[in-house]
Amino acid sequence: MKYYFLILISFAAYSLHAQSINFTPTTFSNLFSLNVQPALKIKSGDSVNTETIDAAGYDKNNVKRQKGGNPLTGPFYIKDAFAGDVLAITIKKLSLNRTTAFTTESFSSRSVDEPIAKQFKNSKRVSWKLDTVKNITSIANDTMYEHLQSFQLSVKPFLGCIGVAPSNKKNEILSFFQGSFGGNLDCSFITQGATIYLPVFHNGAYLYIGDGHALQGDGEIAGNALETSLDISFTTKVINKDSLQITFPRIENKEYMMAFGIAKKLDDSIKIATTSLLNWLQQDYHLTLQEATQVMSTTIEYNIPEIADPNVEVIAKIKKELLQSLKKY
Repeated sequence: MKYYFLILISFAAYSLHAQSINFTPTTFSNLFSLNVQPALKIKSGDSVNTETIDAAGYDKNNVKRQKGGNPLTGPFYIKDAFAGDVLAITIKKLSLNRTTAFTTESFSSRSVDEPIAKQFKNSKRVSWKLDTVKNITSIANDTMYEHLQSFQLSVKPFLGCIGVAPSNKKNEILSFFQGSFGGNLDCSFITQGATIYLPVFHNGAYLYIGDGHALQGDGEIAGNALETSLDISFTTKVINKDSLQITFPRIENKEYMMAFGIAKKLDDSIKIATTSLLNWLQQDYHLTLQEATQVMSTTIEYNIPEIADPNVEVIAKIKKELLQSLKKY
């Protein structure tokens, strides 16, 4: 009982010192980089309320703020994050902050046969309307497409980019890319209610967010989603390296545990994602390798969030409800 009260006291103290910070960005970065002055210093447990601009550099007022190529808000320096730790970012709220979005009229070369992809060598930009009351979207100039004049969809906003400063020769990489550090993940699961786990390569982590999407199908096969700007509230939590170590990003929400695989080839991405999910299951449920074969082969699902970028991304995921009969350690 004594230890229970100590835990409660520690949690209360932790909550008491956590802050909710309103941050309005004035500069943006086209790099995930260690070589940029932190935009804001926070600590584990703090909440940040901020905004992103779109992939072309336009803000919620349609004002050009930065050159295109996924300009990022940040970096956020997390004071108690150290190299080797894991940074958990929970998206508390994510919402559209304007009524327009854009995409392109094209097909990625990985998504269709070459003769089809070549027809869209010079891709045309297409504007979409966002109804932020009804949460639906439709093509702005519906006369462009005779058969799409009544075509509308529900919006599902998410962050296209979330990542930390990478570990490479320059400790930076263009915001177009993705990898073990996160980056341009273009994954629709990175939305309100999700927690994203990223390995930390440098003290302070240097967290960046951006590339708001109103909606996207798996693969981002047009080369763009419905690109827009967003308002976001998120919290961070540092998980000490003695408690957890990961090599690729993970995502968790109420329904799924999800592990990323990112590589040049689809086969390699599948292997990385599956192995990462295996490691997660073994850590949380102490499954033997033999036991894991039975759990994973009967429950695993795969998504391919991104094929338009240089790397192919795969998510290996399992529904949490299917694991309820297992003991979690």
